[in-house]
Amino acid sequence: MIIGVPKEIKNMEDRVGITPNGVKSLIKNNHKVLIEKTAGVGSGFTDDDYKNAGAEILNTKEEIYSDSDIIIKVKEPQPSEYKLLKKGQILFTYLHLAVEPALTKVLLEKKITGIAYETIENPDGSLPLLTPMSEVAGKMSIQIAANLLENRNKGAGILLGGIAGVPKGKVLIIGAGNVGINAAKIAVGMGADVAVADINTDKLRKIDNIFSSKVKTFISNENTLKQLTREADVLICAVLIAGHKAPKIITEEMVKNMKKGSVIVDVSIDQGGIVETIDRITTHENPAYEKYGVIHYSVANIPGSVARTSTFALTNETIKYLLKIANNGIINSIKQNPDLAKGINTYNGKLTNKGVAESLNLEYTELPELIGF
Repeated sequence: MIIGVPKEIKNMEDRVGITPNGVKSLIKNNHKVLIEKTAGVGSGFTDDDYKNAGAEILNTKEEIYSDSDIIIKVKEPQPSEYKLLKKGQILFTYLHLAVEPALTKVLLEKKITGIAYETIENPDGSLPLLTPMSEVAGKMSIQIAANLLENRNKGAGILLGGIAGVPKGKVLIIGAGNVGINAAKIAVGMGADVAVADINTDKLRKIDNIFSSKVKTFISNENTLKQLTREADVLICAVLIAGHKAPKIITEEMVKNMKKGSVIVDVSIDQGGIVETIDRITTHENPAYEKYGVIHYSVANIPGSVARTSTFALTNETIKYLLKIANNGIINSIKQNPDLAKGINTYNGKLTNKGVAESLNLEYTELPELIGF
């Protein structure tokens, strides 16, 4: 197969769909890889690195899309790329279609096989292609919040770890999944006073087992969140319902009652966010804004600012699936790999992810009905 890797064009998105070592694996399996010129520069990979790995460098995005059977990206195609998608093509990337009705329409109209990294699911319910970026985003969320708490950023001027005789900053993390766990690791490491809230007691037990008395755990409900948000200096939002639009859990009233100069980092924003007062997706260029005296951060591609680490971490996981698809074809790969089948969001003009269908109020079709397994 011919695999095309276009340069990412989302604001300050420096990741790239594959590393040179990933290219080598595909070439070794007799596939052809096309890389858009300078696609890897933001992640520290030169065109020569890709050439030496066996890839062909093309000058334009148009060539990449028109000449490829599979397009592999990091972020969902941007509106200027919609017209470049070729009928019947395979698109392998983070899609987040539950909040992308326009893109969903294009994928259906062009009968694109849309494979979403974030909905590929192992039998134990884990999300192997979301996990590495969740780890990065979780760790970075505390780093970001600590920076935004500084006076120069209109924050409360609080050092998360405190010092002798001065209280620690209070960090509240909503969601005890991979983002939440990794946020807690950094917050605890910085010496903050950390609390985690979730509706799942098993996940809270896992937090207890990892952090013991260093992290307080709470069942997430409206009354508890009202109290906890009132006390928090930092609120990290880390709620995910795979395929679905994120539920609004943090109300406007809760935000109004937060401390002046406190910080909200909504890592859930790529699925719509869980905070009522976050009414926009921000960028790395202009990442935060203030409302009711609270700093709001809602960048949808947090790992893009540590592109080299993120690209290596992502390719480590995606390459296994990409090789299966390229070596065996999409239908055989789906039939042989139930985890990959769950990643199929659109196929032959039909929407095949129930969560996306419900979020967008569109018709849903079971994938087995379309390919017979």
